[in-house]
Amino acid sequence: MKSLPPTASRPPVKFRLPTAENLVPIRLDIEIDGQRLKDAFTWNPSDPDSEVGLFARRTVKDLKLPPAFVTQIVQSINSQLAEFRSYEGQEMYTGEKIVPVKLDLRVNRTIIRDQFLWDLNNFESDPEELARSLCRDLDITDPEVGPAIAVAIREQLFEIAIQNVASARETRVGKKGRRGSEYVTASKSSGAALDVVKLFGNKASVIRKRKEWDVYEPIVDLLSAEEAEALDAREERNARMKKKLDDKDDGYTSRFIRG
Repeated sequence: MKSLPPTASRPPVKFRLPTAENLVPIRLDIEIDGQRLKDAFTWNPSDPDSEVGLFARRTVKDLKLPPAFVTQIVQSINSQLAEFRSYEGQEMYTGEKIVPVKLDLRVNRTIIRDQFLWDLNNFESDPEELARSLCRDLDITDPEVGPAIAVAIREQLFEIAIQNVASARETRVGKKGRRGSEYVTASKSSGAALDVVKLFGNKASVIRKRKEWDVYEPIVDLLSAEEAEALDAREERNARMKKKLDDKDDGYTSRFIRG
């Protein structure tokens, strides 16, 4: 019988991000009647659902957006919270994992690229404090950069946590298969074990080779006002083009269903 992969050598823990505060990364990108809202922030999943509506109305009022944005903001936040909460209570494996977290984002006129290591077993780490420290070290003065970095970190940790839930689920399936191995042929039993190994093997690629860890250094570029405006215009065009293509696809699908 094949031994379990190293990832499963430790007992599982209940789903949560490997951070001190288990906050949900929320990202909004909503366009209505030519007006667009883009924002990213964190949300406490333990807060009452009524807070979502209050936040949406306050945001629309502060930014002087059309009232129709309220419904879209509420729906977007609730759907992202629902996805996060769907994993609560489930088991996940972390093992002894140190993974790289990559930053490649633009906030207003600041572009930042960086990479650093994160300990998935450290549940006292603080993405917000790390983001503030990074901004101090790199002399980044835009107050919106720090929160954007923290959200980007949490988004990646969320994806890794989801993968770890899948790992625990597949391991449980593998264990059940081994308990019933006396009732299946040897070829089927070895095939099931191989599938589990393949699953864990795929996730091993998330860890960079040790020899590459010291090569990467943070890069910060400050764009001119003209460069930032040109990038904003390009992103707006790309977003509108994508929306048109999505709407066209929806139209084809609707006609196909009616037909």
